[in-house]
Amino acid sequence: MSIGKHKITPCLWFDTQAEDAAKFYASVFKNSKIGKISRYGKAGKDVHGKKQGSVMVVEFEIDDQPFVALNGGPQFKFSEAISLQVHCDTQDEIDYFWSALSKDGHEGPCGWLKDKYGLSWQVVPTVLPQMMTDPEKSERVMNAFLKMKKFDLAKLRLAYEGKAA
Repeated sequence: MSIGKHKITPCLWFDTQAEDAAKFYASVFKNSKIGKISRYGKAGKDVHGKKQGSVMVVEFEIDDQPFVALNGGPQFKFSEAISLQVHCDTQDEIDYFWSALSKDGHEGPCGWLKDKYGLSWQVVPTVLPQMMTDPEKSERVMNAFLKMKKFDLAKLRLAYEGKAA
């Protein structure tokens, strides 16, 4: 795994859960792996306050997308201002990722959820952008998904086709 081969690598800030979170994400997504783990040393303890030898940074990948998980302290928390989208081709995929990512977290509206670490995710059908291109059909689709937490692909398709759900 080489972080430097990509121009952009998301860095996820945790208090002390970086390694646990990286392992959790790698367990949810099948094409994933944990990379290098860096640890805090003596240098900078007066700034970071972390115990020598504790995990500082964990590199991991999900589907060839690199991420860094940083144990930076309790100063910053995740918010809905940034989320990660999981594009799903089938209802089984939607169900799997929704269940895995929302476990011990919080379900939100319209395919949004927060995982147990507070990171926001959107679990969305890959056909949704196509369904949103025709103004008349997109109105029906939007009216359908505004009533959903987890997306129901069959109901979205019925709405798209103009059939009652």
